[in-house]
Amino acid sequence: MTSDNFKEALKQQADIVRIVGDYVKLKKAGAQNFSGLCPFHNEKTPSFSVHATRQFYHCFGCGASGDVFSFVQKVENITFPEAVRLIAQKLGVPMPKVSFSSPQEAREAKLRMALLDVHERAVTFFQECLKRPEGANAREYLKSRGLDQETIARFRIGYAPDSGFLLRDALRREFDEELLRESGLFSWKEDSRQPSAVSPQEQQVLRSAQHDKPGEANAESLKSAAESLSPEASSQKPEAASPTIYSKFRNRVLFPIANDQGKVIAFTGRTLSTDEKSGPKYLNSPETPIYSKSRVLFNLDHAKEAIRKLDYAILVEGQMDCISVYAAGFHNVIASSGTAFTELQAKLLGRFSKNVIVNFDPDTAGARATERTLGLLVEEEFNIRVVTLETGFDPDLFIRRKGKDAYADALKHSQKYFDYLIDRARAQFPVRSPEGKVKALNHLLPHIQRVPSRIVRDELAMEISQKLGIDSSMLRQELKHAAVTRSTAQLKAPAEAQVTGAERILIRALASATQMQSGEGHLSARDGAEEGFDPARQAQYALQSEHLHEGLASQSLIEALLEAGPETPDAMELPKTEDDRRLLASILMHEEEELTPETLEGAVRALRRIHLRRRLEVSQRQLLRPGLSMDERQALLQEKVRLKRALMDPGLDEKADQAS
Repeated sequence: MTSDNFKEALKQQADIVRIVGDYVKLKKAGAQNFSGLCPFHNEKTPSFSVHATRQFYHCFGCGASGDVFSFVQKVENITFPEAVRLIAQKLGVPMPKVSFSSPQEAREAKLRMALLDVHERAVTFFQECLKRPEGANAREYLKSRGLDQETIARFRIGYAPDSGFLLRDALRREFDEELLRESGLFSWKEDSRQPSAVSPQEQQVLRSAQHDKPGEANAESLKSAAESLSPEASSQKPEAASPTIYSKFRNRVLFPIANDQGKVIAFTGRTLSTDEKSGPKYLNSPETPIYSKSRVLFNLDHAKEAIRKLDYAILVEGQMDCISVYAAGFHNVIASSGTAFTELQAKLLGRFSKNVIVNFDPDTAGARATERTLGLLVEEEFNIRVVTLETGFDPDLFIRRKGKDAYADALKHSQKYFDYLIDRARAQFPVRSPEGKVKALNHLLPHIQRVPSRIVRDELAMEISQKLGIDSSMLRQELKHAAVTRSTAQLKAPAEAQVTGAERILIRALASATQMQSGEGHLSARDGAEEGFDPARQAQYALQSEHLHEGLASQSLIEALLEAGPETPDAMELPKTEDDRRLLASILMHEEEELTPETLEGAVRALRRIHLRRRLEVSQRQLLRPGLSMDERQALLQEKVRLKRALMDPGLDEKADQAS
């Protein structure tokens, strides 16, 4: 069967209503039509239609249209051949050899497929390690958290051994080192004095494994590698070795993170060590070509059918909370994995239901996270309720101590969105005095502003005025004034909206220099492998040597931080303009994630890609100039090819910049 024939045959087998229904909640809207909210733009009423007989979709709001292949390609942000492969997998149809429209498209798809294979092999390795004697502490930890074997198997939980090289040597028999570096599973140092993490016993096992044929690093070989671990082997003193990569996750319980199709794309590792040099309590994979934390919801692959059936989701904060709630029988639970909820995550959840019960930790940090998440979900027009558990109880502990029936009752008595916020405001700012009323109102105003509907805002204003004892007309006037102020602020600070997450991380790192001088802040060591981690120095080196900040919205702020001397007592004194001060304040007031070598390396890598893309755009524009000589055109074409290669080839980001 030719490639074209296969695609046509697959298209005939693929029911577009079923495929689209995995992403959009569809309702019957005629004999052959189904409708739902468009996944490609924000809308209040459904304008997205699917025709069951003609097998095509069309949005009357944004104009998006096409067949089942174009839908999957657009909604998953993948290439056409990958969309064909994904649909074939959904239908259980064997794939012929895939052809790509360009070498670049082929390389992108090949990289993503290879990284998925790497992660699948790593899951097998970690699962085998959990079963070995060396996984006893990990098994004991999981038992203490109330997880049985069925739950451990369902979530494919594993254990990363203390050995730094065993995973690498199990995987490198099938995958090259550049791919392993790109996977996010490994760290590396350029210090020739780096200790070896392989014991003599492990070296002997690995040497014997060299006789295996290339490409046979399957589950059995990974199991064999895991079985080579022993207490005696792990206690051997390290030997000298040349600079190389080593496992990022060591002596940690590993929780795989999967996309909504069930493919493992990253990990979270919970440390079992009490040593202060062991790194953060929870260590996450950095962003890679297959993993962007702002686009993923933990457990959505397991939960999506229950969410669709029950027409609501339970949103918790942590992975253990999510696993415990799921194991208790509430299968419509998902987690934000401890990071701030994002617009992309909201859109992803909105494919399955617009109803959500939010159950974050009730402590101060958890309450603030709940308010941020609620605000974003309101902007995306979700129907929201909030569960507030007893003080000191997160969902995991609540279920273990009080049982699933008590948790079901808590869900049943969840509060409406604004009832929760009003109660919070009244608790923080007693409204018996005029000052308390003003503070409570100022606390609530930003949340009211996020409500898209003016009618709903007016209804809320009436309810709030009654509960706070404030004149409703005055409250409406305050809302109008706040809306005007917000619009003005947005016009004055366009740069803040354009600043990427990578820039924010590097700005935080540069600003941390003043913290280190004053002895403030907590800075992690790199898995205990270095004497100390200086985020400011690492950020300064990357930015000064590669000029990655040039042309960015935050360039002037970063330059001010780079120019700062060691005598500067306060980072807020450095910005030269009011906009930069506002931007720096915004970044420093939302320091949600700990600065680690991994987060900084990921930020630098992201800026390198932005830098390369910008240079590629410049080259493409220059090629359009009239009057170019043959030599100039040839040089620009070579530059364009080199930059494209750098963007596609793992590890070439740095080489491209070094060559410039």
